Amino acid sequence: MRGSRITFLLFFLLFLHVYRTLSYVSPNLQDCPSSNLRININSVRAPKRYKALVTGGAGFIGSHVAKDCFKLGFEVVAVDDMSGGFRKNVPEGVRLILGDLKNATFVSELMEKERFDVVYHLAAYAAEGLSHFIRNYNYQNNLIATIYLITQSVRIGSVKKFVFTSSIAVYGSGRTPMTEDMEPLPEDPYGISKMACEYDLKAAYEMFGLPYVIFRPHNVYGPGQNMYDKYRNVVGIFLNQLQAGKVLTIFGDGYQTRKFSYISDVSYPIALSGLLDHVNNQVFNVGGDIATTVNELAQVTAEAWDGSSANVLHLDARNEVAHAESDHKKLNCFFPGLPKPVGLRAGMLRMVAWAKETGKYFEPVKFDAVEVMRNLPPSWMTDHLKEVPAFEHNENDNVIEAGLVT
Repeated sequence: MRGSRITFLLFFLLFLHVYRTLSYVSPNLQDCPSSNLRININSVRAPKRYKALVTGGAGFIGSHVAKDCFKLGFEVVAVDDMSGGFRKNVPEGVRLILGDLKNATFVSELMEKERFDVVYHLAAYAAEGLSHFIRNYNYQNNLIATIYLITQSVRIGSVKKFVFTSSIAVYGSGRTPMTEDMEPLPEDPYGISKMACEYDLKAAYEMFGLPYVIFRPHNVYGPGQNMYDKYRNVVGIFLNQLQAGKVLTIFGDGYQTRKFSYISDVSYPIALSGLLDHVNNQVFNVGGDIATTVNELAQVTAEAWDGSSANVLHLDARNEVAHAESDHKKLNCFFPGLPKPVGLRAGMLRMVAWAKETGKYFEPVKFDAVEVMRNLPPSWMTDHLKEVPAFEHNENDNVIEAGLVT
């Protein structure tokens, strides 16, 4: 009799768990408006003479957002300091202004002159692992420059929405799937800087009424990506190594998992958000849905390149999140009707075709200085590396841009 009661109790608890799981609605989905929306996102267009600023517009994601904004009918102005961007990335029809967003005077004069309607802020130096060792440079680029933009957006008064590209680095490690209602627990200076910007946008809205939209993309790849930066963009690193006939290098055992995201699956929702009122003051994960190990990524990349198996060299493990996989239910609720995501193999074939078309191999850029050398991964050490109080990297250091032009 006692055994039957225990069995019944176990079945009851199992039923209760399943019922709660199926009926639970995450806080980030409770206000999902998709069922009430009467909007066809494919028909969304910018009002006449609506002007958008896209920062980082000569970079990877920024150039694609600029292209999508132009297709939506915006007058698009791209701003870039050319420290890592390429002029050939800037889409036709987009006006490029060279300038440093870390210069408060430049930002103020830019905003006063142009009177933007929407700001899309994508300029950043997105190297989570390296951010520990270039802390000042990280915060100047990713935090201070953003605060200058937010401040002038409030002061000038023409900006109707501020769209900010954050990162899943704000979540920290060991938390999958990552959902927007999770408490942020960033573990590196890059993630901390992004989280601080998110908080400042919320404060600017509450104090001054500046609407915002925040996106947290992850592991984005595709045509236009910088293949010459050894500190970030694993797909770009692989392709540069394949161009040179070198082995593919992976930190650790390669069983880290990521959801790799094709660029159009990220840039299009970001561009759309500037024209959709119902997404105001929301945070969205955006990107791919299929988790892939870095070992699997190496194989897919090699097969797309020439049909061969990947020749891999495993380097010492570095301090990084083992599994970074975010959830996109909220994005799909607020943006119904988005195109079907591009799969990894299909996306890789597109990127490989673009990489071969560029037709040039360049030695990856190596920094000659950092701010902290302690605990720097051995593969990033060089004989001439030195410590400096404040690391700098600007247009003069972008030797790849000069090589692509010639």
